[in-house]
Amino acid sequence: MNYFNVVYIVRGKKNIELVEAESKFVAKSIVARRYKTAIISKIEKTSPPLDVVLKDMFSFTNKIFKGKINAIDKISTIRQIAVMTDAGIPINDTFADVSANSHNKRLSSIYGDISTSIDAGKSLSEAMEPYREDFGHVTLAMAKLGERTGSISNSFAKLAGILENVRNNIARFKKAIRAPLITLGAMGVAFTILIVVVVPKFKEIFAQFKTELPLPTRILLALENAFSNYGILILIVMAIMVIALKYFYKNNSEFKLSIDKMLINKNFYLINKVVFLSTMHKYTLVLGELIKSGIPVSEALDTAVGMVENSYMKQKLEMVNVNIGRGVGISDSFAQTELFENMLLQMIRAGEASGQLDAMLDKVTEYYDMKFQDIIDNLSSYIEPIMMFFIAILVLLMALGIFMPMWDLGKAAKG
Repeated sequence: MNYFNVVYIVRGKKNIELVEAESKFVAKSIVARRYKTAIISKIEKTSPPLDVVLKDMFSFTNKIFKGKINAIDKISTIRQIAVMTDAGIPINDTFADVSANSHNKRLSSIYGDISTSIDAGKSLSEAMEPYREDFGHVTLAMAKLGERTGSISNSFAKLAGILENVRNNIARFKKAIRAPLITLGAMGVAFTILIVVVVPKFKEIFAQFKTELPLPTRILLALENAFSNYGILILIVMAIMVIALKYFYKNNSEFKLSIDKMLINKNFYLINKVVFLSTMHKYTLVLGELIKSGIPVSEALDTAVGMVENSYMKQKLEMVNVNIGRGVGISDSFAQTELFENMLLQMIRAGEASGQLDAMLDKVTEYYDMKFQDIIDNLSSYIEPIMMFFIAILVLLMALGIFMPMWDLGKAAKG
């Protein structure tokens, strides 16, 4: 939501009111409804009031500590629902039973509430709607598909497969990056210990030098002074910066857009490919499965784009449905996003012409999956040059910072 200062005149008196709305037009409508005789003279977008910011920050930190629902638990319970409904157990009893047997307290509470809502007369999709953020767009779409086709078990079985595929890719990426992160972390700890323990031993010697110290030595002494005197403050500031970064990334659309655009920039080595390929694989996988399941293309496109977390790519992919609504073909709409390679566009165009779009989307998904798996399998070889560069810089800084003054002192003694 955005906030607007709306300036209006009632009975000759000028007033300013802060309004929460999606756009200026909505803000104007809200004030017009509240004050029938008001003459609105000016509407300006403004920042949220302090109490709202503090409330959002508090809510955001709660979400950080609470965390997301474990993907394995979610997939496991979805598979249970598919099996139980396939056995002919009523949907409300199924959710009640899954709730009673789930070890995840959050999931148990959610499924219990869904069961209660179904008992109260709501449909499955209506009962699950309040938990869209927990389950995701695809889960809601497959629930609606199950209601439409009368086969909830089949829809949830396909949903479990989709979520399992996405989870496996995330798990493989985390596993591949774990070793480099541990190496970088160990290197950072070792360098910090050297700065805090070793450099102070030479500090008194360096203090006796009457000439200006070399730049590497001055950098080491500055780092030692910062770590020794402000170490805890630095950690606190870094923690605040990380929390603030996460907060603004989640709550400020312009900030998120700029970060997401940067992440897929060609100059952003390696990360751009990982983000791009994983996003496109997830998008085409979900889109293909939804179309294959019988969901209309327009609805499938809207649901699939809901899975896209990168807001810059999401903006481009959202235009696909808009262009299709204007009469543009699917392949041409994809081409206008500039996200698909020509070879893939030709495949989609052939699938569109032959009525086998879902089959061609499967091929496109396999292509993105192959490229993504290739990056994961060779991640160590991609990261190794970067790690060697940073290790060389740190070792060189340490060596030059300590030994250059010694060399200068030796030359002075000989002189």
